[in-house]
Amino acid sequence: MKYSLTHSLIHSMWRIHREGYPILAGLTTILALLFFGAMYMFPTREWLQNIVILVGVSIFAGVIHFFRDPVRAITYLPNAIISPADGKVVAIEETVENEYLKQPCRQISIFMSPLNVHVNRAPVLGVVQYVQHHKGIFLPAWNPKSSEKNERNTVAMRMENGKIILFRQIAGAMARRICCYVTPSQVIQQGQEFGFIKFGSRVDIFIPLDAKVRVQLGTHVRGGQSILADF
Repeated sequence: MKYSLTHSLIHSMWRIHREGYPILAGLTTILALLFFGAMYMFPTREWLQNIVILVGVSIFAGVIHFFRDPVRAITYLPNAIISPADGKVVAIEETVENEYLKQPCRQISIFMSPLNVHVNRAPVLGVVQYVQHHKGIFLPAWNPKSSEKNERNTVAMRMENGKIILFRQIAGAMARRICCYVTPSQVIQQGQEFGFIKFGSRVDIFIPLDAKVRVQLGTHVRGGQSILADF
């Protein structure tokens, strides 16, 4: 596995993520029916037709904005832990991770609002050791209990230096589907997409206590770019 300090080129800011295609296709059909229905039912009320069109276009644009997948200049640093998601750091605390690590570690939680990019990226280069999906409830993603009670997916990776980093995709009150694209024994590059969460969510990352945290509460981070911690 090789490392590079160079960055990938930014080709487009408005690529649409593949998870958005089925939703956009269905939404297009529904909006088309509404548009033609408004024209048929209110042929002389142009102002009402215009309202229906304006609302439909606004909804369509909002969904496109949510499923945007910008090509990022990825940060490649062998001893750094990069943010797995866009959002706001809402927790930095020492805890015990009981699902896989079963030892004290430091947890950094990132809240992703519906306005954030929802692509999830690997925080380190390494080999996937563990992947597990858990069914659960749908508390608001900012609720600390959401990490253990909500629908979630856990991934653990071993870095080349032997350190294990665990990160957890957590569904929120609006997010009802977690997508994970990696499997155990798979080699994942730092910044590589490993998943996607639909419509508002949270990502928790559990790191060794000897890692030096580089962010503070309230810091806004970008997936694949912002450094959360390093060794």
